[in-house]
Order: sequence, then structure tokens, then C-alpha cells
Amino acid sequence: MTLAPSSTRRTATLTLLAVALSRLALAGDLTMPIEPTNARKSFGDIAPHLAELTDKVLFGDVWENAALKPRDRSLVTITCLIALYRINEMPFHIKKALENGVTKDEIVEAVTQIAFYAGWPPAMTALPIVKRAFEDAGL
Repeated sequence: MTLAPSSTRRTATLTLLAVALSRLALAGDLTMPIEPTNARKSFGDIAPHLAELTDKVLFGDVWENAALKPRDRSLVTITCLIALYRINEMPFHIKKALENGVTKDEIVEAVTQIAFYAGWPPAMTALPIVKRAFEDAGL
């Protein structure tokens, strides 16, 4: 029996999640931190499990994987967010990119590159958000 593409993706996602959680279990710390994280502050009251997965899997495992340096991971993340019009996530990740060593010029150049590969509208939509993030960072 062949799985439908959505079933295959769901199975693959659940498998990756299980692997990530097992790595965390082997590390010995699956408890939530006492201090609220950004995820728990933003949406932990309505979706505590999603906040926990965000903390443990996304920021605890994926972001900590040594295969990509944090600055490179940030650059990949903001380019994806811009290309996909994920404007609500852009300010956080642009700030994080700056903190991770991505320069203002590199971010602007990435937006220029995105204009040609993802389209002019996503790049133009991102520019005021990028500008505001720079202003908030004092740049």
C-alpha cells in the first residue's frame, strides 16, 4: 500500500520529531525552563505543547546543530521567511540574524537576491520590515 504524499510528509515529520525528542531525552533534560521563553510568552497560554516543541526541537535541537553556524542558519531563515511572505516572523529573525553576526549589508543583499528568485513583491514587502528592524537595533 502506498501512502498519499500528505501522509508521507506527516510520517516523515513525526519521525524527525521523534528522533529530535529522543536526542533530547538522551541529553537528559526534557523539562521546561522556569523562566518563560519567547515561545511560551507569545503563545504558551493557548498552545503549550507547540511552545514546548518550539523551545525543545526548533531552538533546542535544530538551531543548535553544528552543521550550520548560527549566522548562516539566520541568513537561511530570513531568506525563507521573506520569500514565503512570513512577515510576522521577520522582525524576530532579522534581530536574531544581526545578533548572530549577519551584517546589515548582507541582509540587504539577500533581499536583493530574493527579488530575482522569489519575486519582486516579497522583497518589496520585506524592505520596510528590514528597515524597522535595523532602526530598532540602532543601525
